[in-house]
Amino acid sequence: MARNKVTVVGAGNVGGTTAQRLAERNYTDVVLVDIVEGLPQGKALDILQSGPIYGYDSQVTGTNDYADTAGSDVVVITSGSPRKPGMSRDDLLETNQKIVGSVTRSIVEHSPDAIIVVVANPLDAMCHVALKDSGFPRERVVGMAGILDTARYRTFIAQEVGVSVREVNAIVLGGHGDTMVPLPSMATVGGVPITKLLPEDRVEAIVQRTRDGGAEIGGLLKTGSAFYAPSAASVEMVDSILLDQKRILPCAVHLEGEYGINDLFVGVPVKLGSKGVEEVVELELTDAEKSELKTSADAVQELVNVLNG
Repeated sequence: MARNKVTVVGAGNVGGTTAQRLAERNYTDVVLVDIVEGLPQGKALDILQSGPIYGYDSQVTGTNDYADTAGSDVVVITSGSPRKPGMSRDDLLETNQKIVGSVTRSIVEHSPDAIIVVVANPLDAMCHVALKDSGFPRERVVGMAGILDTARYRTFIAQEVGVSVREVNAIVLGGHGDTMVPLPSMATVGGVPITKLLPEDRVEAIVQRTRDGGAEIGGLLKTGSAFYAPSAASVEMVDSILLDQKRILPCAVHLEGEYGINDLFVGVPVKLGSKGVEEVVELELTDAEKSELKTSADAVQELVNVLNG
């Protein structure tokens, strides 16, 4: 049986770690592409040489030429200028619009049937760029943010309550930024809502720390930003697509009326399978949660307005 092929665009920390995690899965070959000569080739060779130790036969290729990415099943776009300390996601907008647009056009040329997973920031806006420049249907352009934000949320809940992260179910909706919407009403530990286990001020503190999750890590690192958890989240999406797992995962998807939102990429639960986004799952939200989601969507709309300039 022919192996799947996944291209990871951008050989920085997120891209390199995503390529490594995918290779270790041993069900797909990986192409790592970057404009910097030698960088993707060096990282790919290093990952390839881990195979005998870890026991995987995934082929890992590093390249500066999109011709090597031809026929990819999934393309993960991590490329873009990283957010520097004190820089807002919006500051990144113009720079990364050009990068993601150019990358998307190269992908379409060589892999017209691919599913695109966008990781570049500002995430929700870059999804718009990829959708517009690819001409793909919405099912095949999906953004990685909600899984990462939810993982942070679940981590903080597990630490607070003192249980395994596997016992914590939770979800974060909305844009990937300061207006994201962690839902306390739907966060449970072993089936018990956290609102019953923790006082309100502790729940609020966890919600706020989740919103600040990326900034907290960036502040500690001084240079650079998170990449271990973002790469893990990206690979969870690739798994669900290529293995047709049909997982229900919070992802940025182009809403067309769902949740009362139209023509915007906003993080909501979706069913991810071999066709990409196979269903948008509509949760029953409280009025307060609906209001927060609308505020989050409005923040995304502002970015899109800037894009459309």
